[in-house]
Amino acid sequence: MRLKTSYRQILSISVPIMLGSAAQNIIVLSDNVFLYHVSETDFAAVGLVGVFYLIIASIGYGFSRGGQILIARRHGEEDFKAAGNYFKALVLFELGLAVILFLFLMFGSEWFFALFIENEDIYKKCLEYIYPRSFGVFFSYVGCSFVAFYTGIARTKIIVYDTLILIVVNIFLNYIFIFGHFGIEPMGIAGAGWASTLAEVVAFLAFLAYVIFDKANKAYGITNTQLIKLKLIRQTFDISAPIVWQSIIGLGSWFIFFTFIENMGSRELEISNLLRNIYLILSIPCWGYSAGINTLVSNFIGNRKRQAVLPIIWKTAKMNLWNTLLFAVPVAAFPEFFLYPLFGSADMSLVNEAKHLMPILVLILSIFSFGSIFINGLTGTGHTKTALWIQSIFVAFYIIYSYIIIKVLDLGLAWAWSVEIFYWLGIFLVCFWYLKSKKWHLRRF
Repeated sequence: MRLKTSYRQILSISVPIMLGSAAQNIIVLSDNVFLYHVSETDFAAVGLVGVFYLIIASIGYGFSRGGQILIARRHGEEDFKAAGNYFKALVLFELGLAVILFLFLMFGSEWFFALFIENEDIYKKCLEYIYPRSFGVFFSYVGCSFVAFYTGIARTKIIVYDTLILIVVNIFLNYIFIFGHFGIEPMGIAGAGWASTLAEVVAFLAFLAYVIFDKANKAYGITNTQLIKLKLIRQTFDISAPIVWQSIIGLGSWFIFFTFIENMGSRELEISNLLRNIYLILSIPCWGYSAGINTLVSNFIGNRKRQAVLPIIWKTAKMNLWNTLLFAVPVAAFPEFFLYPLFGSADMSLVNEAKHLMPILVLILSIFSFGSIFINGLTGTGHTKTALWIQSIFVAFYIIYSYIIIKVLDLGLAWAWSVEIFYWLGIFLVCFWYLKSKKWHLRRF
């Protein structure tokens, strides 16, 4: 499949990925919505532990993005067997990684959360959630490999179906486990952990069945038992490791930001958790276009069309902006109307307290629309270490700014959330300069 720079092709690749790449966000959102109606403590805790688990999920997803770039590059060169071999190498690597992260979650969570959380009730609730949730890393990580393969070869429709299975099963199980139905005792936040894990198991099995019976995969040789060369795993690691660190430091800075907010008070944490959930919903187009631009850029380079890279990044960023604003502006203007089905309660007090922060959130999403596309476009060229350095510099700024605004000056939530504006604006400007310089033309793999 030859890729083009048309808006139609950008949409055909990116729209299915919008659901697939946002799967973990949707699971966290589902957990939050249900627990919002259980207790304030459960809702505040899942906001904190949800960010933490997104970091864990992003490690597997980050490595899959590196594999996706390699698969797309070989697919662009029409070396289909090599693309299939990179997929198998990625699966093996993700399995090994899942074992390590599972052990950390099971035996290191108590120590880790104790470093950051002051409220004893929230600390206990975080542990109640993370233990059942830890079993999901095996299915999540290998599932990321499947997504990377089908994204890399630009056949993304299956991602839509599998994500829908994940969402539906997660919502159904949340209803049963959190509130207690069909003879099952109410489990609260622990039930959310079990529901999310079991939903990932079901979605993984559905994806696995599709991969096995998909006849079009024959050209890639992914079902043969040929041994995978260590070289492919090492190359996947070299490309992926900086992407993983990008995800860790990016979401890690967000986790630290939320621990600063938690120190301000439980109500401030609840308001910020509500904002984070709105952010997750409204940024779904950004994540889809970001994953899509990885495939487009790498495929074009494989086809020796480097001159098309910057124009396609600009096109994707503009589409991302308009799609994001299409949903963000109405929600920000009428939050009571749009949020009531998810977070409605008798007095809507939490939504009302967060309302004055909605314009800031729209501005954040507007700049994020460009910053996320440009840094992922740079990542798609294979310059993952450069992208990592750029993000690291701005993460350092992010943490220092947040600490001063929240812990030292105590300027409130509006100033605290403004850090996102400066963070993504800086990333966008530096990435644009680097791509314009054409230094990335020299990268080969």
